[in-house]
Amino acid sequence: MSPRLLEHLHGHLAVLATAALVHPALSLRNPRRRAVLSCSLATLLAWIAGVLGAVVYPDYRRLLKRAIYVGDFRTGQLFERKEHLAFAALGLSLAGLVLHLSAGGADEASRSRARAAHWAYVAAAALAIAVAVMGVRVAIVKTF
Repeated sequence: MSPRLLEHLHGHLAVLATAALVHPALSLRNPRRRAVLSCSLATLLAWIAGVLGAVVYPDYRRLLKRAIYVGDFRTGQLFERKEHLAFAALGLSLAGLVLHLSAGGADEASRSRARAAHWAYVAAAALAIAVAVMGVRVAIVKTF
C-alpha cells in the first residue's frame, strides 16, 4: 500500500475516531450508565488510527518532515505537538475503557471509577479534537 494512501486512511480514521470518542464523553455523564460497546469501539477506532499513524511515521520522517519545517517552521512544530497530544488521547481512551469496564457495581468505588472513566473520555475527546484541527492545518500547509 502506498504511503500516500496510508496517510489518507490514517487521517480519515482519525477524524472518525475523534467523533467516536465524543460519544462516550457525553453518554457517561451519568455514572450508572453502561456503554461498553460505545467505549470499546471508540477506543478501538482511536487505536487503529494511532497504529496507522505509527506505520506512516517513518515515511513522513524520511520524505516530508524536513520539507514541512523548511516551508513553515511553526507548522513543523505544530505537527510535533500533534503527535504528543494524540499519544495522550490514546492513553486516556484506554484508561477510560479500563475504568468503565471495572465500574460495574453499585458501590461508591464503582461510581468513582465510572466518573473517572467519563472524565478520561472527555479529556481524550478534547485532545482528539485538538489533534484533528492540528492535523488538518498541517495537511493544508503541506498540500500548498
